Amino acid sequence: MPEVLIELSRGAIIKRRADGSIDFVSPLPCPYNYGSLPGPRGGDGHPIDAIVLGPRLPARARVDLPVVAEVDFVDEGRVDTKLILSAAQLTSAQARGLVAFFRVYTLFKRALARVRGRGGEISFRGIRRV
Repeated sequence: MPEVLIELSRGAIIKRRADGSIDFVSPLPCPYNYGSLPGPRGGDGHPIDAIVLGPRLPARARVDLPVVAEVDFVDEGRVDTKLILSAAQLTSAQARGLVAFFRVYTLFKRALARVRGRGGEISFRGIRRV
C-alpha cells in the first residue's frame, strides 16, 4: 500500500505548490482528497498524483490505502497517471463520478495551460480498475 501525503482536502478550493505558495484557486470545491506519493516520480517528473476516496482528510495528513484504480491522464504532452486509493473497492457510482470529474478537470487544465502560455496535449483517457 502506498503512502499518500494529502495536499488538498476534500471540499478545498486553494491548491498550493510544495513551497506553500498558491498554485491556483478553483471555482469549485474539490470533491476528493488530493495528494501525491512522496518520493516516486511520474512521467511528468513530479510526484505521482493520488486521489483518496472517503471522508475529508486534513492537509498534510499521511494515509496508507490500497490502490483501486488508475486514471490515464496526459498533462502538457506528458503521461500523468493518477492513482485512486480507497479502503473499499471502487463502486460503479464512484467510477462514474471520477469520469465526470476528470472530464471537467481536463477542461479546467486546458484553460489554465492557455492562461499560463503552455502547450501540449491535455487529455483524460479513462479509468482502469486494478
